[in-house]
Amino acid sequence: MNINRHISSLLYRYQCVTVPGFGAFLTEIQSAQLNGSAVTFNPPSKVVSFNANIKNNDGLLANHISLTEKISYEEAVISISNVVDSWMEKLRTRETLSIENIGNIKLSSEMTWFFEPINNTNYLTSSFGLSNFISPSIKREELKKIVEELEEVAPIIFTPEKKKNYSYLKYAAAAVLFFGLAGTFGYKQYYDTKIEQETLLVEKSVQNKVQDKIQEATFFISAPLPEVNIAVEENTKNYPYHIVAGVFSSEQNAKNAYADLIQKGFKAELGPKSNNGMNPVYFQSFVEYSEAKSFLDSVRNSSNNQAWLLID
Repeated sequence: MNINRHISSLLYRYQCVTVPGFGAFLTEIQSAQLNGSAVTFNPPSKVVSFNANIKNNDGLLANHISLTEKISYEEAVISISNVVDSWMEKLRTRETLSIENIGNIKLSSEMTWFFEPINNTNYLTSSFGLSNFISPSIKREELKKIVEELEEVAPIIFTPEKKKNYSYLKYAAAAVLFFGLAGTFGYKQYYDTKIEQETLLVEKSVQNKVQDKIQEATFFISAPLPEVNIAVEENTKNYPYHIVAGVFSSEQNAKNAYADLIQKGFKAELGPKSNNGMNPVYFQSFVEYSEAKSFLDSVRNSSNNQAWLLID
């Protein structure tokens, strides 16, 4: 079984893909960039990183393998465990573990993990079809210098005839320089605008598909929570970014989890039921992406390392 292909497939749709007993591959969106003297334009992308401390089985990878390979969930878990054993053995012998289209992992002499991502695949679906674009540097003739040299060597004849005027070449050189710079900056502005428009169009479509695919993830509750009857007000806030604490098939379990988060001091919310009957529970919702990302990092470090970001 090629587990690399399954991990790579999930990275297109999720920000965190955990390999039970090994670690988690995380993605973070990086905006379009302009690099180098040759003017290289890089489209928005997902940057892949690795965290060896996240090892708990969240069911995402095993459930995906079970559906794709048409095997049972238990068989998928066993297959993952066998692959992890072979990976760990390779790392213990100081070999470099290469995971196709994702990156290379190795252990240093101090037994610390070192991950080097492979950037040949862009996992940001909103940037599909966009590739790096290199604009060659513009070489301009030094017309002013040439004109000055011509004036120095040209003979001066004192006659009534009018001397030819080469000063127009100076103005021509200045015009070439002006329009060249204007063209470079104008193209960059056009490129950034086009990237932003295409990103907004695709992002909405991708998030709608994510809502329909939520049921593919399997969530576990270690112990049943006591039944709590509470009055829930419908969330009318137009916040597009939600930090998800869990998704439940049982509405009562979702309410219990919501009450537990409220008791712990979170501004928790019950999300709308999905088309497949799943009930999401949010730690909190935000208007700005930067605030949501900062809160997500804080929650993962302090309360729930399985929390993830949902965008409406």
